[in-house]
Parts: sequence; C-alpha cells; structure tokens
Amino acid sequence: MHGTLTEHARCLYGDEYRPTPDCGLEHREHLFVEELTFADADDILGMLRALSPHLVDGNLPVWIRNLAYRLVLLQRPDEPALLREAAQSLWLHGPDWDGVAAELERRADVLDAG
Repeated sequence: MHGTLTEHARCLYGDEYRPTPDCGLEHREHLFVEELTFADADDILGMLRALSPHLVDGNLPVWIRNLAYRLVLLQRPDEPALLREAAQSLWLHGPDWDGVAAELERRADVLDAG
C-alpha cells in the first residue's frame, strides 16, 4: 500500500515536477478513487497542491481534480478560500463547469460578507 494519497496519485498519474517512483504495487484507478473518496480534506489538498501546484499544470486527470475538490468542499463547505480555489480549477476546464464555478464564487462572496 502507498504511504499517502499523494504517493498513490504520483505512482498512478505521474508527476510533472518529480520522477515517478519505482513501485511494485498494482495500480488500478478504481483503487485510487476509493482511497480518494474516504480521504480527509488535508490529504486531498496535499495531493492537489503537490501534483498541481499552479492549478494549470499537473498530470491529474480533470475528472480526478474535480472529484477531489468536490470531496474537499463536502468536508469544508464554509471556507471561502477553498470555494474560490475549486472555482478557479473549474474555470480552467470549462465551459461545461462555468455555472458551477460561478456558484462556488457566489457562495464564497456570501460567506465573506458574513
């Protein structure tokens, strides 16, 4: 088993900034998605920031990034900075997700306004 969610993602998808480690484990996407589904927000954010530190880069598939942000927001729905970060990621992969991104930004604005 991989030590962290980030290590698992790095083995499965590679890393634009670091070499993919040698790993003798079986890599099946559904096993990674299961681990992602039950990971805590800090682990998910750590993976996103390690593998896509500038939002526009990284080897994570778009659908994995979208799922990861969705899972983080389910755990931390009232953090405006996270809502905006997720929205920025969606804006990069639109226009299919532009409405969702706009709603996330609206929610962040409401939270900031108190």
